[in-house]
Amino acid sequence: MNKTVDAFRPSAAAGRALPHESAHLHVAGQATYIDDLPELAGTLHAALGLSPVAHGKLLSIDVEGLKAQAGVVAILTAADIPGLNDCGALVHDDPILAEGDVRYLGQPVFVVLSRNRETARRVAARASDFLRIEPLPALLTPEAAHAAGQYVVPPMHLHRGDTAQALTDAPARLQGRFQLGGQEQFYLEGQISYAIPKEGKGLLLHCSTQHPSEMQHAVAHALNLHAHDVLVECRRMGGGFGGKESQSAVFACIAAIAAWKLKKPVKLRPDRDDDFMITGRRHCFVHDYDVGYDADGRVLGAKVEMLARAGFSADLSAPVMTRALCHFDNGYYLPAVDLHGYCARTNTQSNTAFRGFGGPQGALAIEVILDSIARRLGKDPLDVRLANLYGTSDRNVSPYGQTVEDNVLRALMNELVDSSDYRARRQALSAFNAGSPVLKKGLALTPVKFGISFNVVHLNQAGALVHVYSDGSILVNHGGTEMGQGLNTKVAQMVAHTLGVKPERVRVTATDTSKVANTSATAASTGSDLNGKAAANAAQQILERLVQMLATKHQVPAEAIRFVDDTVQVGPELLRFEDVVMAAYMARVQLWSDGFYATPKLHWDRQTMQGRPFFYFVYGAAVSEVLVDTLTGEWKLLRADVLHDVGQSINPAVDIGQIEGAFIQGMGWLTSEELWWHPQTGKLMTHAPSTYKIPTASDCPADFRVKLFDNQNVEDTVYRSKAVGEPPLLLPFSVFLAIRDAVSSVADHRVDPPLRAPATPEAILDAIEAVKAGGACPA
Repeated sequence: MNKTVDAFRPSAAAGRALPHESAHLHVAGQATYIDDLPELAGTLHAALGLSPVAHGKLLSIDVEGLKAQAGVVAILTAADIPGLNDCGALVHDDPILAEGDVRYLGQPVFVVLSRNRETARRVAARASDFLRIEPLPALLTPEAAHAAGQYVVPPMHLHRGDTAQALTDAPARLQGRFQLGGQEQFYLEGQISYAIPKEGKGLLLHCSTQHPSEMQHAVAHALNLHAHDVLVECRRMGGGFGGKESQSAVFACIAAIAAWKLKKPVKLRPDRDDDFMITGRRHCFVHDYDVGYDADGRVLGAKVEMLARAGFSADLSAPVMTRALCHFDNGYYLPAVDLHGYCARTNTQSNTAFRGFGGPQGALAIEVILDSIARRLGKDPLDVRLANLYGTSDRNVSPYGQTVEDNVLRALMNELVDSSDYRARRQALSAFNAGSPVLKKGLALTPVKFGISFNVVHLNQAGALVHVYSDGSILVNHGGTEMGQGLNTKVAQMVAHTLGVKPERVRVTATDTSKVANTSATAASTGSDLNGKAAANAAQQILERLVQMLATKHQVPAEAIRFVDDTVQVGPELLRFEDVVMAAYMARVQLWSDGFYATPKLHWDRQTMQGRPFFYFVYGAAVSEVLVDTLTGEWKLLRADVLHDVGQSINPAVDIGQIEGAFIQGMGWLTSEELWWHPQTGKLMTHAPSTYKIPTASDCPADFRVKLFDNQNVEDTVYRSKAVGEPPLLLPFSVFLAIRDAVSSVADHRVDPPLRAPATPEAILDAIEAVKAGGACPA
């Protein structure tokens, strides 16, 4: 690092609550998404014919009958794919179009092309009229697939210590099962791809995707082309949440194949119902556990089986399960564990990445377990959690062998206990419940420890390009994608910070595979860490060239040169930034640079599940207070207090917005967003906003207090910040456990509530009835 810039000093650019770089465009309705792009002459619209059965042998497709339908320009099937009929992210088990057999109800089988989108959709909707399928037995639940030994990847195992002996020796044991539902990403902008043939073998693909490079490779393989023949561009997405990391590939490939085959631009934008039916979502989990603990509630040993609904193909289930196993500990030291992960192959949509990527599913299990231990011991669950926390000098090694070096969790939780007045509110709540036979209040405080990095080491890299033009304006391109999370805003701030200029000078362009190659997905909360570092690296190289030029020209040492607030201090002289840039151009100094960053210190053995998969940890905690109607199962979040660690924030406004959004999204997953497949047909019945309930503004608490914990990352991240995308989704564990607390009060906390997630009113009523009866809740 050159002495003329301190990467961590406050400035006019970094550490400021600046608005999102596209906020003014969003408000004015001028932010351009793919469906807003002007359609080229001759554009055709594609729609997908979907399998009407969950599992069967595909005997024939009446292609001629389909072609004979009014308005149909062409029909494409698997036979029309010139290259590899596969878009699997990690395993070649995910066909673009079905051939030989169909493996879930909703699987794309053929493509209808028309000059009119509605015509294409109407014909495709009659898929069952043109398909001959011989039905085969289907596995529709993860339990059925587990019993049959059907998995998309081999089972995973994570061990530490002698768990069997720890369980035998433990003063007390707890055994149980916890069922946890999945979650639809419900991005506001659905899946969409627009493919445009170019000269030679070229193809331009506008794709709403978190992983342009993967789309480039999938399309190239499907068309038997080289990667350099395919250009993928993404200016912005209307949300992704993991649903556009790998599962945008089938739409990208189909649009590209059709455009290549017909030599015309092709747009594929499925209806929301079809999007639900085709794509996967957060994995449902079933946890079976056996835990030993002592009189203080400390966990001495834990044996856990995690069973996930993977769907029909592997997709990203293996790394999702890996992260679930590695996050079972959450913020707690567990001396002996025996963890087993099974990714069940079911004849349903192939599940995929979702904000948190398995981490929330793994971590919630230990929170439910500790909650139950506390109830059995007659203790406040907070005290049991505090007793189990990781230490700072001992009890600080995770089950997968990584030392927890940056632990601030106890200090953070203590601050939140004080600021939220937790102890007094607990007493007041008990008094309220004693005098209220129908309405019951619940309170819970839960922590978060979340590891940051891709758990596939080679993905932790990024590139960027920075151009400084002769008028002093700056253009940045990087490999990350903007999906509303403010990535471009933060990257622009870091470039401006590095060059000592105002953020208004910096413009970030659309992500483009022809500019930055071989990029990783914008996922795992690494977007700012990786791309911010890469862009700052490029800007730093330019800065050092400018310093060298000025030092030579003005005969001053480099240490006497400072770039601050659009000016350059050169000894006693103060120059305008744009004048320095023009002087550099006239002196033939290179004013653009590429940058690169690879996360250090990472290593991982996926066979032993040992190593350092995470660069650092993010911490947080939340207190939630709820009111439950025990006659109807309805509930309301009265107040939420959040204290979250983002290190030294690049942009507090963006970070707080991300925390608030993640909290409400996670709350929806755990309370209202229920997925249901028909038990005989395997059809996803909750496939539209009419049957799938995401949280709305009315579900937000009237009293919502979000504060950033005062901290700096101990690792050399961009501006000493920490990732903010995924970790806060675990904060609303406190909402679910507060509901559990309220249900428990029905029997004066003598019976452990068998509450499943999502805690819908039906689930709450089931749990209340079970508590009243002192028994188990129906599944």
